[in-house]
Amino acid sequence: MRKLKFFLAGAVLAICAVLGCGVRTPADAAGAQYYLGGMTAGFSLSANGVEIMAFKEICSGNRRGCPASDAGMKTGDLIVAVDGIHTRTVEELGNALANGDGKESSFIVRRGKETLEISLVPLKDDKDGKYKIGILIRDTLSGIGTITYIEKQSGRFGALGHAVCDENSTSFRLADASVYRCSIIGVTRGERGRAGELRGLLVNDAPIAEADTVCGTGLYGKFACGYDFSEAQTIETAPISQATIGKAVMYSTIDGVVPKAYEIAIAKVDAGNRGNKNFVIKVTDDTLLRETGGIVQGMSGSPIVQNGKLIGAVTHVFLNDPTRGYGIGIEKMLGN
Repeated sequence: MRKLKFFLAGAVLAICAVLGCGVRTPADAAGAQYYLGGMTAGFSLSANGVEIMAFKEICSGNRRGCPASDAGMKTGDLIVAVDGIHTRTVEELGNALANGDGKESSFIVRRGKETLEISLVPLKDDKDGKYKIGILIRDTLSGIGTITYIEKQSGRFGALGHAVCDENSTSFRLADASVYRCSIIGVTRGERGRAGELRGLLVNDAPIAEADTVCGTGLYGKFACGYDFSEAQTIETAPISQATIGKAVMYSTIDGVVPKAYEIAIAKVDAGNRGNKNFVIKVTDDTLLRETGGIVQGMSGSPIVQNGKLIGAVTHVFLNDPTRGYGIGIEKMLGN
């Protein structure tokens, strides 16, 4: 293994409920064959800009203020350029402010579908002498999730089963994303009132896949050519209409890199649910209950198999009962 990087599932790829996106049913994908997922992966997503997470006051001589907030910027805004220079990263934004030398600067900001031009004068921070506009920012979002399936012919994959959300349950806008092989090194058990999480290490710096789509039903993209699927299980899909209350299996990785099958029970099937809650599931596997307490963060996307067919993926955990959660029907994920 080359340079190892530590990743926490945390809240970055949080288990959350969001709107869906365009899908195709298994019938539409007639003839397609799939590799069964269940392996965890580290995701590194870029918004191709700098997102405002919060505001803070700056002390500059006899002045105190927050230029960004005073100028009308809002949390969630994406700063993409300063004085005509593209600011894709936190470092680029800092350099642009330094080059401005405290003069009035023009900021290009994306807010939803709008593009705004906002002018303001940065303040020189007494603490470090740098010009700032009073914002807490990020340019990437990283975390752990689970691959649900890989289409054999195209190499396209689906993962997570829900939108990529931050700690405030705000959907993350995707510019580009790399997917890395991840080895699980520990688990924080889920308890009533507190979600557990998987803890992992990226195996190396070379991505195994690239994502190109993020929407309400997950993260999608294509595996790198030459990825070794020799140990992967081939599986057919089945629509929600074929799912029944009773025994099923979920595939997850809670140690190392190899997914394993764990027994669950489907307690409810809701084919008409417009969100990502087509199944209510309950973990019944003694090993999984002992090791994780049930469903934990990082398991989002774990494939659900019943009667030998892939019917969906785990998406939610019940905070008041980590042995129970929701799942999404596989037809809502296919075709992205």
